[in-house]
Amino acid sequence: MPGTLVAMPGVLPEGEPVPVDGSLPATATRAVGARGFGVYVHVPFCASRCGYCDFNTYTAAELGGGASRAAYADAVLAELALAGRVLGDTPPPAVDTVFVGGGTPTLLPADDLARILDGIDRTWGLAPGAEVTTEANPESVTPGSLKALRAAGYTRISLGMQSAAPGVLAILDRTHRAGRATEAAIEAREAGFDHVNLDLIYGTPGERAEDFAASLDQVVAAGVDHVSAYALIVEDGTRLAARMRRGELPYPSDDVAADRYLAAEAALGAAGFSWYEVSNWARTPAARCRHNLLYWTGADWWGLGPGAHSHVGGVRWWNVKHPAAYARRLAAGESPGLAREVLAPAEAHMEDVMLRLRLASGLPLDALDQAGRTAARRALADGLLAGPEFAAGRAVLTLRGRLLADAVVRDLLP
Repeated sequence: MPGTLVAMPGVLPEGEPVPVDGSLPATATRAVGARGFGVYVHVPFCASRCGYCDFNTYTAAELGGGASRAAYADAVLAELALAGRVLGDTPPPAVDTVFVGGGTPTLLPADDLARILDGIDRTWGLAPGAEVTTEANPESVTPGSLKALRAAGYTRISLGMQSAAPGVLAILDRTHRAGRATEAAIEAREAGFDHVNLDLIYGTPGERAEDFAASLDQVVAAGVDHVSAYALIVEDGTRLAARMRRGELPYPSDDVAADRYLAAEAALGAAGFSWYEVSNWARTPAARCRHNLLYWTGADWWGLGPGAHSHVGGVRWWNVKHPAAYARRLAAGESPGLAREVLAPAEAHMEDVMLRLRLASGLPLDALDQAGRTAARRALADGLLAGPEFAAGRAVLTLRGRLLADAVVRDLLP
């Protein structure tokens, strides 16, 4: 399918230990930020857990002792100080993008989110015109909090709408009322946010075609300049997966998800949006999420917070998952990094092909080996790659190719 709902995985991968001081190999820090540099901040708190959620997040009841929302900003600033020391001799030119995700970042006071952003600016400096995003649930913001965030320097907000249908929201265990997401989007625009995104999930059991059409209509009417739409994926260990195993709900249908994707492309295209990544549409090039583009094009970023992933110069590492363990390590002056891996050239190439092919800008054909170029010609003949772009030396997915993006990637790789 063209897109699936993704975030930090519930189970972290294995890897070699991260040094106690968080230091990186000299080879990794020689050209930090040459392709751009971003900062991701993970806020692992939620008021309640959605039935589909397998992300590294915690409700108050799940959090336990040794961690609190009140002390969280200080812990993040402690990791930021460590990051500043690690990159001290080879700092990035500046921070191009900041993305605060979760969880629900806006459960933290706006003052805490402002302090974190100020700390990033003091550590490395924000580039002129830097994109600064926070995620939010619609019920977790008010006109006043939005104005405070905008005054603090946040330029972009991403709101978790998921659906306009009350029944679909109930199946997903979303707590905001239908219509609140679009209200919050309008409030964000009135607060002065440069860019506003609404997230949709499609293919939820029980969702009708008219439910999704109504969601798309509301998104367009809200006047946002960016939309993300992901097919629901059912993760083991979630409440939704348990309900499906018991037969209370049917499993998602790939055919239905394909129909929903085509509906999204038609409705958003008619409203002036253009796809720039398989699951993302923007009204203008300036509205594209620059932070995610850093991920998709192999740039560097430092991830702050429990479970957060980072990538600098071909080294990828991830932090301990639980907020209490994260806070303990930083209080002891140690890196919260749990493990890391150095990407081999073949792994880096595979990821580059996987990610760039999902972009509207596509993949240079000369990035493929001979077998890959042969497979690309087959994909062209099958209508999965666009002819004019292919003739110009790039592999760019057609609409049909977007529906089969994962299969196309598999064919192009050795």
